[in-house]
Amino acid sequence: MASAAIKRARIAAGGPPRLALSKPEAAAALGMSLNSFERHVQPELRVIRRGKLRLFPVRELERWLEANADLTIDLSEASGQ
Repeated sequence: MASAAIKRARIAAGGPPRLALSKPEAAAALGMSLNSFERHVQPELRVIRRGKLRLFPVRELERWLEANADLTIDLSEASGQ
């Protein structure tokens, strides 16, 4: 499921849905600084390169979110097992 920030980025400025975001947009969509994005997220993402342009597919950001999401509480510990 896409985060609300990514959904908003898809329809920014009333234009067509965004399929890819610039690096600053991708960092903002994930709610993190550009520096944190570059250090912790960017190395794990596929990127579209065209000359100097770098775009990060929204689906790639969603994939990263799903792969890096943990439950807040370990259910086995919470149930006393």
